[in-house]
Amino acid sequence: MNFTVLSDLRSARRLVVKIGSSLLVQRGQPRGEWLAALAAELAGLRASGQQVIVVSSGAIALGAARMGMAKGGRGSLEDAQAAASVGQIELARLWSEALAAHDIVAAQMLVTLGDLEGRRRYLNAAATLERLMAAGAVPVVNENDSVATEEIRFGDNDRLAARVAQAAGADAVLLLSDVDGLYDRDPRSDGATLLPQVDGITPEIFAMASTKSGSGLGSGGMTSKLKAAEIAERAGIALAIVNGTLTAPIARALDGGIGTLFLPQRHDDARKSWLGGRLAPAGVLTVDAGCMAALQTHASLLAAGMTEVQGDFARGDLVAVFGPKGERLAQGLVEYSAGECRAILGLKVEQQAPVLGYVPRGCVIHRDHLVQL
Repeated sequence: MNFTVLSDLRSARRLVVKIGSSLLVQRGQPRGEWLAALAAELAGLRASGQQVIVVSSGAIALGAARMGMAKGGRGSLEDAQAAASVGQIELARLWSEALAAHDIVAAQMLVTLGDLEGRRRYLNAAATLERLMAAGAVPVVNENDSVATEEIRFGDNDRLAARVAQAAGADAVLLLSDVDGLYDRDPRSDGATLLPQVDGITPEIFAMASTKSGSGLGSGGMTSKLKAAEIAERAGIALAIVNGTLTAPIARALDGGIGTLFLPQRHDDARKSWLGGRLAPAGVLTVDAGCMAALQTHASLLAAGMTEVQGDFARGDLVAVFGPKGERLAQGLVEYSAGECRAILGLKVEQQAPVLGYVPRGCVIHRDHLVQL
């Protein structure tokens, strides 16, 4: 699909809508009227022929209020896990009742980082989403914060929404935020200008963002939304950031053209889309300038071009590839363990057999298992 303006999202066959904690919960209480209005909008999208997936935060905030926990339940990992366990029941009830008012069945789906990082579990999640939508339900997805740890988690539902969109084969993602979209500087600054469209994430675009979540309830901020846009744009998915604080925020944004639309940049196949969206590489390979140039022509990564190996990984693990100045170039599935990579660092293929003790493979990462970032 060709998306050029925000109103084009109304033509998306399948749309992921992400709602943050600060929109759904205020002072520990759900915003009932706001949620009812949003549910009516989602029902309207479905009535027009769109399939909708909701990615909703709020479990920790709701659970912390119910349990009387300090710092909104984020004082420690244990507090967050316990608050999420209590709050997820309330969050599911809120969505079930809000959508039931429009004769829509809500389906709860809790995922962890591992569910979308491993290929088999990713395909299982994709199949579940597909079946739910075929049955007419609206999946309501959240990270399973009751078991997630600081090391193994998405950390924000913005990137989760982009990964869910990939798994579901969605056309577009709508991130409801507490600002109108991406500004060229801090939106509180004089002269700050809202960007209606972004044609590719660049370092200059990242420089415009804040890492802070304004409400203190969430775990994201504009930087996390830009990282989500990166995932989406590589998968051929449009992503928009719009203001969700007002009543009926979707109509305001799409009909009024108020927000920022990030245009798709590539249309990777399903496997490369999954590889490019993975968030937890097990190690890092640093390469020289010659290897970096070769990778940019879609070549495989050879040991002769490697200058450094970081991490402890096994054959088949995901590793990141960095350039000589620390720029992140790519990521892919490695053909050797970390120890073997260190052993053949900088060596040509004909020099590797004596070091490895066996006939070497053709490359360290084959181009079919390597995704440019």
